Amino acid sequence: MTRIENFKRALTEKRAVKVIAGINNFDKDSVRKVVASADKAGATAIDICADAEIIKMAREMTNLPIFVSSVKPEELAMAVSMGADAIELGNFDALYAKGQSFSASEVLELTKQTLSMINKDEVFFSVTIPGSIDINEQINLARELEEMGIDLIQTEGHFTNEEPSNGIRGLVERAELTLSNTMELVRNVEIPVMTATGINPTTAPLAFASGASAIGCGSCINKLSSEIAMIAVIKNLMEIAERNSVKTLQLV
Repeated sequence: MTRIENFKRALTEKRAVKVIAGINNFDKDSVRKVVASADKAGATAIDICADAEIIKMAREMTNLPIFVSSVKPEELAMAVSMGADAIELGNFDALYAKGQSFSASEVLELTKQTLSMINKDEVFFSVTIPGSIDINEQINLARELEEMGIDLIQTEGHFTNEEPSNGIRGLVERAELTLSNTMELVRNVEIPVMTATGINPTTAPLAFASGASAIGCGSCINKLSSEIAMIAVIKNLMEIAERNSVKTLQLV
């Protein structure tokens, strides 16, 4: 079974955990630490930036499926040529703080441009649905992406300058929008949905309960300074995912 087939199986069993190093994380030492931690903890996949040297480094470090994220079609095409297992148009949440925003029509056009540059049969293609657009627009975009043969859609929340509440309430508030987006999209498309933004060991069970087939986890891991701490968090997330998978299989 190939790397991406393993990931697809995890999606089917609703237990996939993608560790996100960061679309804007070009720090080799930082990415190396995240990749090493994901590998040692047995994550389902790793998501890195579209940098040729970092892609090469990650491939030498791990046999996990590698997602490469970018909002530039030419960078995604480059990643395919370098043997990326999957490409992700999106992870927009990290870009909102810089003042960037993405409409449904822009995402659709970027997807079309990317498809024109690659052989779709050679790579798994995931697209993020912007969490900042109206939910009806999200649903329509997701349906159009499904018709285009996209393999996975990723939900997100949106950037805010507001201070979150303390404790567990703050963690749930951070993930509230992406969780509700997941619920809506799962009801309206057949392709798997990955929940990202604010997903951590506290909110991961809520993501799976919302219908997600996978979770994308970034800041709760890549902001940690210790590789040991990263491994511990990823293992915790994997245990949550496995428990969800058991429940899913029992219902089949």
